[in-house]
Amino acid sequence: MTHTDPQQLYLDANHHMAAGDLAAAEACYLQALELQPWHAAARANLGYLKELQGAVGEAEFHYRQAIALMPDHAQLQQNLGALLLKEKRFAESEVAMRAAVELAPDSPTAWSQLGVLLVCTHREQEGEACYRRALALEPDHARAQFNLSYLLLRQARFEEGWRMLDARWQFDHFPLSFDCPFWEGEPLDGKSIVIGLEAGHGDMIHFCRYAAQLKARGATVSVVCHPALRRLFATLPGADHVYALGEALPGGWDYWTRPMRLPGVFGTTMSSIPATVPYLHAQPELAAHWHEQLPQQGLRVGLAWRGNGNFENDADRSLPSLMTLAPLAAAQVHFVSLQKGAGEAEALLPPTGMSLHPIGSQLGDFADTAAVIANLDLVISVDTAVAHLAGAMGKPCWLLLPDYRCDWRWMADRNDTPWYPTMRLFRQPRDGGWTPVIAQLAEALAALRL
Repeated sequence: MTHTDPQQLYLDANHHMAAGDLAAAEACYLQALELQPWHAAARANLGYLKELQGAVGEAEFHYRQAIALMPDHAQLQQNLGALLLKEKRFAESEVAMRAAVELAPDSPTAWSQLGVLLVCTHREQEGEACYRRALALEPDHARAQFNLSYLLLRQARFEEGWRMLDARWQFDHFPLSFDCPFWEGEPLDGKSIVIGLEAGHGDMIHFCRYAAQLKARGATVSVVCHPALRRLFATLPGADHVYALGEALPGGWDYWTRPMRLPGVFGTTMSSIPATVPYLHAQPELAAHWHEQLPQQGLRVGLAWRGNGNFENDADRSLPSLMTLAPLAAAQVHFVSLQKGAGEAEALLPPTGMSLHPIGSQLGDFADTAAVIANLDLVISVDTAVAHLAGAMGKPCWLLLPDYRCDWRWMADRNDTPWYPTMRLFRQPRDGGWTPVIAQLAEALAALRL
């Protein structure tokens, strides 16, 4: 075979793509298609490659070309449907996804994916039916279990929801485990247990509250957290030892657990959510330092308008920019920027008329952020770790939530949350958009000053 053989070029391209050399793979696919334009598999794989590169328009073009050549190929319809869902082209995505389940009615993945689309477009009952169809075909299908867990937990159907949530660890591997058994609810009197890491700072803050319940069962409790949480978690009730990821760990524990498993193991229901706040505190000397740095008169309001850009739904949960909050300037309060990382520099050029103190560069970790929050009257935040911290400290917090793929823990159609008693939720309307939310915020802030 020579380089003029389209099939060999196709195989070479597959080899390059498996090795991560996308440029070489693309060159081979294009050569194969130049020689044999009807080579459907090369066209399909080139579509997938372009999707990996983020070239959505080109990926769609190649997928549609491949489907024209192989109209009965279910996986291609799935790929196209998933691509269009990412682009929020819901009607077109649904056409492709329904074609996939018609072509492959025994595919649990196709049913689960259709369920995601339906749930994202607020057809939860239909979406649940799709998830359960997938699980009837394959009871241990991890993605279908995980997708169903989010729907159940959002609806406060906790017992099954917690159980299904555990499936995430079959595909969402985090590089931290321990040489001891997983805790499944065994007696803990006289035993030691370590709480491992969740990927997000906010998740750690949210679920570390269960350390106190482990302690109440007689355990010696250790926590391993992100370095930025290490000093803050020194104030955590129930935690005997706190270690940062990357530190040498002593080992020798009897059990270990992940924070987000604990609600399920403890059988948490709506009425038994451990919502006593505060359960995290500012260190007094740090709080005293910030007391001197912040305005002494008037309302002091913390702002956080962007989350971690690596989070899959960040484009929806974060505000486009600080300027989105410009209508709040009319409230004539002292705003304090709690923004770190993405968006931090925006605080140096606030909207006209907004009194904003840009202190993000002075916040080394969450203990510093907690010390600032201790001196504020209110925190206004998008769905990120700052909101969890304010809630865990028992500080009034107004949380801005997207309509699209809002996180399960905020449930649906509520303006409060059982997890954080001092938190008030401001939700986008069904069609999305931040303008009405910011208008509602401005009105609430004006009322607060009266």
